[in-house]
Parts: sequence; C-alpha cells; structure tokens
Amino acid sequence: MIKVSLISLGCAKNLVDSEIMIGHLHQAGMAVIPDAAAADVVIVNTCSFIDSSKEESIGHILEVHQGRGLTKRRKEQKLIVAGCMSQRFSKDLSSSLHNEVDAFIGLDQITKVAPIIEAIYARERGKQDAPVNFIEGKSTYIPDYDTPRFRLTPGHFAYVKIAEGCNHPCTFCIIPQIRGRHRSRTVDSVVQEARQLVKEGVKELDLISQDTTFFGMDTWEQRPNPRTPVDSSRGTALTTLLRELNAIEGDFWIRLLYTHPAHWSDELIRTIAECPKVARYIDIPLQHISDRMLGRMQRETSGDYIRDLLKRIRAGIPGIAIRTTFIVGFPGETEADIAELCEFIREAKFERLGVFRYSQEEGTRGAKLPDQIPAKVKEARWHKLMALQKEIAAEVSKSYVGKTLKVLVEEPGVARAEADAPDIDGRVYVPRELPVGEFVHVAITGYQDYDLLALPRGQRPAEFKVAKQAQ
Repeated sequence: MIKVSLISLGCAKNLVDSEIMIGHLHQAGMAVIPDAAAADVVIVNTCSFIDSSKEESIGHILEVHQGRGLTKRRKEQKLIVAGCMSQRFSKDLSSSLHNEVDAFIGLDQITKVAPIIEAIYARERGKQDAPVNFIEGKSTYIPDYDTPRFRLTPGHFAYVKIAEGCNHPCTFCIIPQIRGRHRSRTVDSVVQEARQLVKEGVKELDLISQDTTFFGMDTWEQRPNPRTPVDSSRGTALTTLLRELNAIEGDFWIRLLYTHPAHWSDELIRTIAECPKVARYIDIPLQHISDRMLGRMQRETSGDYIRDLLKRIRAGIPGIAIRTTFIVGFPGETEADIAELCEFIREAKFERLGVFRYSQEEGTRGAKLPDQIPAKVKEARWHKLMALQKEIAAEVSKSYVGKTLKVLVEEPGVARAEADAPDIDGRVYVPRELPVGEFVHVAITGYQDYDLLALPRGQRPAEFKVAKQAQ
C-alpha cells in the first residue's frame, strides 16, 4: 500500500482542496499518514497569494527534498507540488526545481491525484526521471456535494466551498489568474453537503469562496438581459442559499466569510437578520477608504458607498460583529490617505480588523504602477493601524463584560463566540471541563486585549481563576 503524507499551506480554500485530495487518495486505497518521513509520497499543497506565502511554500518543498537524503528509504520518496504556486508558476518551477520535484499538479488535478501518483511510479519503471507537469490551461474545476473528501478540521466545524474563482479586477491581486473565473455551485449541491455535515455533528458551517457575495451571479451573464434580477425560485442567489441552509434541522451556526462590499444588498442584510442560524458576524475586506486608493486598487467601491453600507448593515442586523482587512503601502498611498484611513477606523470601531502590508506581486497591474512605497514606510503604517485597532479591540472586548454569550468549545479551556471565526479571531477562555465541540452559554467576566474570559452561568469567579491558571 502506498503511503502518502500531505502538507497543506495557505487559506481555508486551499485546505478544502487538500481535503478533497485526501478523500480521493483514500478512495484509491492509499494510506494517508501525518509523518512525512515515513511516507512513500509527500504532497505539498502550496499557497502563492503574496511573497511570504511563496517563500513558505518553497521552504517546505526544499525541506522535504533535503529530508530524502537522510535515509535509504527516503531516497525513494516521491515529491509532488500542488496548489496555487504550482498553478501559477508551473513552467518556471519545472525548470528551477527539476531535481527536487517529481510532479507538478494544479487546481484541476486534485481529483486525479491517485492516478498521477501511479503515473509517477510508471514513469520511474520506464527510466524517465524528468518531473511531470500535469497542469493544462486555466482552472475550471468546482467540487460537488458528493466529491470524496476527508475533513482536516475538528469534527465540530467545517468549511463549505460554495464557489471557485474570481471575476474582480483588483490591481493588487493575482487570484483570478490562478483560480480562473468565478463559477458557483448550485444551491441544491451546497444544501446537500450541509445536511450531511450537520448529520455528522458539525456545529458550524463556514461558507467560503473568493467572493461569497458573488454566489450565483455568474449565471446572470447567461441571461438575455443580465440586468434582470435572477428569479429566486431558480436558487441562484446567496440569500436563497442562506434561507435554505437556515431551514436545515439542528443547532448550528452558518458563518459567512470572504464577502466583497460591492455585492451587498438590502435583501442580503434582511436575510441575515431573519435567519437565526446565520452567525451575527460578517467578513468584508474593504482594503481602504480613500477614494483615490480605492480607484487605484480598482475595488469597484467608494468611500461614501462603504460608509453607507456599514451603516445599513449595523442598523439592519442588531449585534453584528464586522471583520475587515486593509492594505497599507499600496503604490501612491500618501500620509493623507493613511490619516483618512485611521480616522475611518476610529469612527467605524470594527470588532475585528487585520492589516496587510502591500506585496508587489508579479503579474498584477499594481506591480507595474509608479510610486511604489518603501518597505520601511509600509512597516510604519502597519504598526500605526494595528496600534489603533488594539485600543479599539480593548473597548470592544470590555463591552462584552457582564453579558451572556453562546460559545462553541474548540478545545479544553478554549471556545469561540459568534464574533470569532476559526483561526483568525479572538478566543473565549472557559473552564477546561466544558465539553469540546458543544455549544455552551457563558457569562463574560473579563478580557485580555482580543480575548474574553468566561464562566458557565452560576460558577464562581474563583473557580475559573484556578482553571485558567492550570492551562
């Protein structure tokens, strides 16, 4: 039996791709093991969003290759490079990593990983040593509800990829060139997957794609008049999907991630407000607030539009927690742009906020723009925004003290509230005896920057202090 080890890098969307590969490996009768040193084949599922992710991916590839020289067994080990970096740089990598890698596969080959492994061994028997590039053209693949998949997340939450690709023209982003144009799954496909996950005990469904608010809109382009709204009975809108997911029996959260501000509507706001299983949390990367910078980034929004949208969201969905991200150091950004952004952050008081330093990505229009910003300036601006957000986060955390929240216990002593997405947001520290993977109602007793301290209703604070120190 062939033993395969898979290293998954990058975002949740990449993680789903890794889960699909493992599902197909199991289906083919191959064993998937965590120890790369004991594997016959190692797959590195790479990320290529920004320079740091490329460097991390290459580091893992070289580490696996160097490890193959440690023992006789590992000299026979095969190395496959998959994912975004492979899709993006396959031709360059085939020449630069000629001696290190046995095969390169892209995003459309994740369901063919088992026969590709068999092909590698067949080529070896035929004395052909050159690495094989299995990537053909732009990516068009999209998974379905019955696609073999082995989840790598804890049993109580799962990522559900509702669409793939992206049609947006953002000048800083390479994703459309890597993952292709947007293509949505059907509502029925997503709902069938969700029903099965809930039956398996999943307590949180995290809906992901490059732009979840574009879900179903790709079908508009096939209509005689694209401006005519899609008939909701055809099940092509995100609002239809959310309402059908909300109707599934069971106690679980639906979390909406990766929404683009340009595609929000009053109907979406109303739908979230009327669906109790949809978490009072949205992830809406805004990237900037300066009209000049939004124009240079080609974000299809304006500062006034963003301010008005946030007002409508907060008014329409009481108790909503908003996560956003901004980019600092984009070409041409001035101190006046940063001052406007800081003032906006003070006014908006986002519950969750992240900041990226602009990365000059080869192949993007942003990389060719004049007035590139020095790294030291980017760093200073990053620190300025993060220091500001730390103050706001403390205010937000303090506002929860004395309230009772429903939390999902992640691991002994650690939980998440509706305002906390997996891996990227804060934690709620709870007594270690609370059951992992279950919902619990807790009283918030204190906070530490981005994190909250909590007790089950009726437990004394002294008991919690002992439990917290024991972690």
